[in-house]
Amino acid sequence: MSAEHELRIERLIDAPVDAVWRAWTEHGGEWFCPRPWTAEIVAQELRAGGRSAIVMRGPQGEEHAHEGVFLEVVPQRRIVSTDAFTAGWAPAGPFMVRIDEFAEEGGRTRYTAIARHWTVEARDQHAAMGFEAGWGAASDQLAEVARRIAGRD
Repeated sequence: MSAEHELRIERLIDAPVDAVWRAWTEHGGEWFCPRPWTAEIVAQELRAGGRSAIVMRGPQGEEHAHEGVFLEVVPQRRIVSTDAFTAGWAPAGPFMVRIDEFAEEGGRTRYTAIARHWTVEARDQHAAMGFEAGWGAASDQLAEVARRIAGRD
């Protein structure tokens, strides 16, 4: 798969990897979607084949449910998930594979969030939906939570 199918956000977060990992895995409701939207983490089985279920709610009562599975989980390094399947490997209408990477960099964390799409058209659709602003805001909120956990806020 080439980079032409990807969208990505990268941040250098002023918190150690452990704090960013904990923010991602234990505090998803606080950062997963841009405010004023909220996220309810319904299921987060952090293992290959584990269920991922999130409900995002908007300020006007909008509700978007996202269901998928985790493909790979390497503690404090990498989380890979997709909406191409739901729990039990039931095929679903795929949109993307999400890759979240955490790398130590001088006491801080290089966080990278990648959305890898099946086609350039799907990538362009995601970009037009506001990927940069949405995932950027969520990444900034993740950084806020991680800094709080690390005592650096």
